[in-house]
Amino acid sequence: MTIDSSSFVGHMAWANQAIFARVATAPDVALSAYMTNPEWTAGHILRHIVDGAEWFVYCLGVKPWDDVTAPVAMSDVPVLARRLEGLDRRILAESHKDDERIDIAMEQGVKTVWRSTLIAQAVHHATEHRAQLVDALESGGHLVVNLDDFDVWAYAAAQSEGRAGGGQ
Repeated sequence: MTIDSSSFVGHMAWANQAIFARVATAPDVALSAYMTNPEWTAGHILRHIVDGAEWFVYCLGVKPWDDVTAPVAMSDVPVLARRLEGLDRRILAESHKDDERIDIAMEQGVKTVWRSTLIAQAVHHATEHRAQLVDALESGGHLVVNLDDFDVWAYAAAQSEGRAGGGQ
């Protein structure tokens, strides 16, 4: 039996949207919360998650890389979430393709990687930084996200109830 990576990408897309929506309910001051490094504020991490998705879509050869601006108010978070939703859809579409080697034009030259490696890293990158985001928010006293609410079991339940976008 072949393992279909679209389930992993679908979970990532669903969790991204759900967590961005929860974060948007916090006060604007929460965007400046950080855990240990004041350069990695919640606002910076939100931007970084979207910017990372931009980079993976670029690497997959889907579209040029566009810069992402960090949110300055919570009203900016839904705008970032919509952008991320489109990027995640593109990554999901790539997860349905056959695995192949892809050449990526980088500043240091051309790098060749497998499509599956890029997709796996896209999922890992989003997961890693969602956890970092929640840590930054909690450190600032903003308890708006419980990561246990967004695990794969919650995704499966939401999918069976028709509430999980980005899935199969």
